[in-house]
Amino acid sequence: MEKLLIKNAKIVCAKNKINKVADLLIENGKIKEIGENIAVGNAETINAENLTLIPGMVDMHCHLREPGYEYKENIYTGSRAAAKGGFTSIACMANTDPVNDNPAVTTAIIETAKRDSVVNVYPIGAVSKNLEGKELVEMGLMKEAGCVAFSDDGKGVATSKMMYNALQYAKQFEVPVISHCEDKLAEGGCVNEGIMSTRLGLPGISRAAEEIMLFREVSLSEALNVPVHIAHISTKGSVDIIRNAKKRGVKVTCETCPHYIAGTEEMTAEYDTSTKVNPPLRTEEDRLAIIEGIADGTIDAIATDHAPHHIDDKMVEYQLASMGISGFETAFSLCYTNLVETGKISMDKLVELMCTKPAEILNISKGSLSIGADADITIIDENKKHSIDVAAFVSKGKNNPFDGWEVKGQVHTTIVKGTIVYKA
Repeated sequence: MEKLLIKNAKIVCAKNKINKVADLLIENGKIKEIGENIAVGNAETINAENLTLIPGMVDMHCHLREPGYEYKENIYTGSRAAAKGGFTSIACMANTDPVNDNPAVTTAIIETAKRDSVVNVYPIGAVSKNLEGKELVEMGLMKEAGCVAFSDDGKGVATSKMMYNALQYAKQFEVPVISHCEDKLAEGGCVNEGIMSTRLGLPGISRAAEEIMLFREVSLSEALNVPVHIAHISTKGSVDIIRNAKKRGVKVTCETCPHYIAGTEEMTAEYDTSTKVNPPLRTEEDRLAIIEGIADGTIDAIATDHAPHHIDDKMVEYQLASMGISGFETAFSLCYTNLVETGKISMDKLVELMCTKPAEILNISKGSLSIGADADITIIDENKKHSIDVAAFVSKGKNNPFDGWEVKGQVHTTIVKGTIVYKA
């Protein structure tokens, strides 16, 4: 349909400071009008009474596995899982095979997405060739090909000199560098270092592994006066470092993930490999510090770090299992349940974290309900309680430790450029 009219929704848009019950009209894939009692002929109509309409959510950190690891996930399945999770725009990391370290791979991802994806896909290029930390990629050419950011995610940028050069280089092209903060201190570890690692007899990953490299990135950003974005922070110390850096005016932004908001190291007690993620699930003290950092604005965005794996990668001994959680389809509900339902933040703030800020950091024109913008929209049933069922995931990856958890807030409808791509 060329026209789609959504009636009687509670419309929430952090960027445009909208929070009211109203109608929204879509024409030819664009937002045409927001107002009360909109009447128009020849329009498909959705009655969204008692539902909440927000900008299509933006996931600035995910793994679609294509090219090279299509047995774990591909753009076709990953995009549909994202749509089910309420995401209309997703940015995929470079650790594919071949690595997205040149314009040819970037172009291939974009062309595949045009054919197979139901959501907007934005490639993130590698910082270094083959993720080896030895030679910078040609950021200018890769930005022209479609990369919106650069990251060696999956590992930290190998040396301070390499990161120093990467930040300077990226500044010329006005693209963010996203740092996976993991010092070599973490090598060989698989759970948080502490009581649980001792009890389980598993090698631990110290908080210091994250915080050492975070200190480095903050220092480089401050010295160069250039932005840096920090991926998936997980510790109380990281929140404190970033909070203090922002007070000094350092151009640092950061994200955390739903599993650090909802989960702790206690979930590893039964050696369930779906709990194995990098950085690892931390302590309750860390989880509460993450929530505090979200509430006070230290943490800018929430990203899924969607990392699907084949069952064979997880149905092994804990130390041998691949790291990662398949997170598209549980992200909103986990965040809503642990942040909004508990009164820690407002729905407006959650929209800022999952829509507005990720788009701003990536410098893409998404995450708002501006008139004339693409009609990328997520409709939420805030009152809907449900039980997480990984067997019902659209994603190929069923590796999610929250199976069976009772949560509140469910994605009702996802719309991309005026087309309904998911309906519960």
